[in-house]
Amino acid sequence: MSAPVQHAEGEAAAAAPGQPERPKHRGRKPAAAAAVVLAACAAALGVIRPFHGPPAAAPASADATSLKAVTRQTLSSQTTVNGTLGYSGSYTVVAPPAPSGGSSGAGTQPAGTFTALPAVGQVVRQGQSMYAVSGSPVTLLYGSVPAYRSLSEGMSGPDVRQLNADLVALGDATRSGLDPGSGYFGAATATGLARLQSSLGLTPTGGLPLGQAVFLPTAIKVSSVSATLGAPVQPGAAVLQSTSVTRQVTAQISATQQPEVTPGAQVSVVLPNGTTTPGVVTSVGTVASAPGNGSGSTGSSGSGSSGGSSGSGGSSGSGGSSGSGGSSGSGGSAAMVDVGIRLGDPAAAGPLDQAPVQVSITTATVHDALVVPVDALLAQPSGYAVEVAGAHGARHVVPVSLGLFDDAAGLVQVISRGLSAGQQVVVPQI
Repeated sequence: MSAPVQHAEGEAAAAAPGQPERPKHRGRKPAAAAAVVLAACAAALGVIRPFHGPPAAAPASADATSLKAVTRQTLSSQTTVNGTLGYSGSYTVVAPPAPSGGSSGAGTQPAGTFTALPAVGQVVRQGQSMYAVSGSPVTLLYGSVPAYRSLSEGMSGPDVRQLNADLVALGDATRSGLDPGSGYFGAATATGLARLQSSLGLTPTGGLPLGQAVFLPTAIKVSSVSATLGAPVQPGAAVLQSTSVTRQVTAQISATQQPEVTPGAQVSVVLPNGTTTPGVVTSVGTVASAPGNGSGSTGSSGSGSSGGSSGSGGSSGSGGSSGSGGSSGSGGSAAMVDVGIRLGDPAAAGPLDQAPVQVSITTATVHDALVVPVDALLAQPSGYAVEVAGAHGARHVVPVSLGLFDDAAGLVQVISRGLSAGQQVVVPQI
């Protein structure tokens, strides 16, 4: 039996007839991987380890190898892409429209002068003032229906329903006295609204003039201010731009990977400070775009504007498109799809409003898989195999079919009737 032959890294070598080859690189798909190895032949391999079948096999240490156990476990495949850390949602608040005569009976706030404006980065929550016109605060209330009219007793509709819900949530009315799901403006609504107005320093009329409140789906963080302090209010003009206060990562994946990524998929996010935090996919886009031209939005949601007391903002990304990268395998001309990700620990992102991050997305998972190290694979003319170590230094080759790869852990799922958990496979030492 001749001594094993090893070639220095980078040298091309041809395997002797009948001798298995251990692949130095492999593809994600088994069939493709086999084709690449066979096409490249021995010239693509930096190391050749001849198989010394029983009974005269040399000990593992003579071939500079080690033994690893075959295991049964859950295996996941991941792809790594670039992303952008920011905030979900994008909302533009505009000044209310010009007065229409106030036929509702509640009156309409006239155009005036901006006497207070928020600072960039300021967070405004339910029941708090966003800005002030002629000394009167304009309050943020939660709701997805933009205010388009003044509200008073006797009216009904979805805008009244969200007002009732706000009054109960803020403690200006009780559930027993006011049904938060009711769409009717009754005496209880007027009483609760008067309490809220008094707490804000407004005249407690019990009616809501158009422009006295802004309805948005959530609390906001001011990203920019368009209005000028002391300037007259221009109906329909932008007052400020904002996002939600929910941290989100927007990433892009290849459109070919879209079926593999679903809401609820687990991810890990590498932050600018080098720390890793878990995350969950919240949305996967349905519209593909050219690489680097992502809109930052996810799915069918988008940014919205809120006029006066309106707010139709969606759950779009934080602006700024994220490119693909890492091991996503997407080419320069591949179409990309936006993915929205919620951080498991938002505080881990720190004070940065926007920053580049790396995201590892789980694209597939298999449970109770028979698993071996990728380095244990042997390339053969008929496919792949592993070398199993037996008693007294004996070894034999067992053909295997390949399943899922876990790049991060360097593991691969194998299917073989001749292999079972607990057996030892031969792995070259690196």
